[in-house]
Amino acid sequence: MESFSLILAIVVVTALAFDFTNGFHDTANAMATTISTGAMKPKVAVAMSAVLNLVGAFLSVEVANTISKGLVDEAGIRPEVIFAALVGAILWNLLTWLVGLPSSSSHALMGGLIGATIASAGVGAVHGDVLLTKVLIPAIAAPLVAGIAAMLATRLTYSLGKKADGEASRKGYRAGQIASAGLVSLAHGTNDAQKTMGIITLALVAGGTLAPDSDPPMWVILSAGVAIALGTYLGGWRIIRTMGKGLTDLQPQQGFAAQTSAATVILASSHLGFSLSTTHSVSGAVMGAGLGRKGGVVRWSTATRMFVAWGLTLPAAALVGALAEYVTGFGAWGTAVVAVFLVSSSAAIWKLSRREIVDHTNVNDTDDAEPAGVVTTAMAAVTPPPAGTPAEEPVPSFPAQATAERTASTTTTV
Repeated sequence: MESFSLILAIVVVTALAFDFTNGFHDTANAMATTISTGAMKPKVAVAMSAVLNLVGAFLSVEVANTISKGLVDEAGIRPEVIFAALVGAILWNLLTWLVGLPSSSSHALMGGLIGATIASAGVGAVHGDVLLTKVLIPAIAAPLVAGIAAMLATRLTYSLGKKADGEASRKGYRAGQIASAGLVSLAHGTNDAQKTMGIITLALVAGGTLAPDSDPPMWVILSAGVAIALGTYLGGWRIIRTMGKGLTDLQPQQGFAAQTSAATVILASSHLGFSLSTTHSVSGAVMGAGLGRKGGVVRWSTATRMFVAWGLTLPAAALVGALAEYVTGFGAWGTAVVAVFLVSSSAAIWKLSRREIVDHTNVNDTDDAEPAGVVTTAMAAVTPPPAGTPAEEPVPSFPAQATAERTASTTTTV
């Protein structure tokens, strides 16, 4: 390396901090269904996911090249622009983690980069064709493709397993879930860790440390892989709860179908260089698996909040990134103000999260205060459960009826 200025060092550290938040924000993508169905213990699941995220970071650099070479014009970018972009991405990740919403870390990063780039060099510095073909279209297509694939896979799985022994079948699908969860973790490393590699590489090019069109150096690949693995091991328990229990109730068969479908979509996208949101893919697959089982439903109130977060991610991160870039334009003191704002805001969000602690001990606890909703209730009422699923004892609809049945039962016993 030729030179490594203070601002460049700040950018690299901030990028790795974003990678760390990406890890704990997106742990749910790989392990939520495995934890919710009981296929693996929570701490073991996140440890396995962390290791495979690190391995996946070394498998490809296609997505990193999309970020560093394709999305924005390298010639008009300064290291301060990258720093401002990361501020927008980190704050959005932390806010959505606080409320337990599985939003896209990828889109937060790209939104922050787009906003900061426009504020610095104008709209022309953003390559609209790359944004459309490799970011926006995959953002819409990924959850649809993964959802449809998971729904069909779930139906096929239940159809083929009708005559199988119930307990043996459940054990087999739990083993399949562990394997497919590992595949999702590996896929997550090949896709999401590369985004940080790309952003650091872009900063190094902007700072004159690397030549334009360079691939990520090995130290960048290693540090990005380690950062996302550490974040993954920490475990984003709030989002794991939402993904595993908040969207739908999954059985092992559904978890296996959801994870396998999502992993296939993510790995294919990484190979093609699409900067795909793993969150969108896995969320779509979970909802598809929920609809694929007879008697299974999706909690659309939770899904609606999640869709709103998805829609806000790019513009919200872009707005914060643009504002941060405006302040850094005042010089060193402006950059210092933005850095202090980032640290203090992050600390405040963490302090708020301590009011209701969610960790591996209560991640599978569900909040029964939220009503199921008209659509969910209606679907559950008219759709019978699948073969082999134990039926619950019917509960009388009215208190008077319940009292009468208890009285009759007592009289008969006496």
